[in-house]
Amino acid sequence: MKFELKTENENYSKLFFNFVGIVFFLTLIITFCEVALKLRIISKHYEIDYNCRLLSVEKSAANFNKLARLSNLKSKKLIWEFCREFVK
Repeated sequence: MKFELKTENENYSKLFFNFVGIVFFLTLIITFCEVALKLRIISKHYEIDYNCRLLSVEKSAANFNKLARLSNLKSKKLIWEFCREFVK
């Protein structure tokens, strides 16, 4: 009959590696979420810029509606003033 004795060092090293793995995984998730939020902000900025340039060429109701939705402005006058800042 063989008798083996487990030491506590194995349990602590396993626990340490599990803790490091969980911290790494959470850090990775937080980093990806931050990148996704930054990309959303950047894409919204470029979409507003594109629609303002398009509005300066073609003054259609669809362009006004897109910009009203993106910028939360309701009147055409406010949208024009908003786009003047972007098109400069």
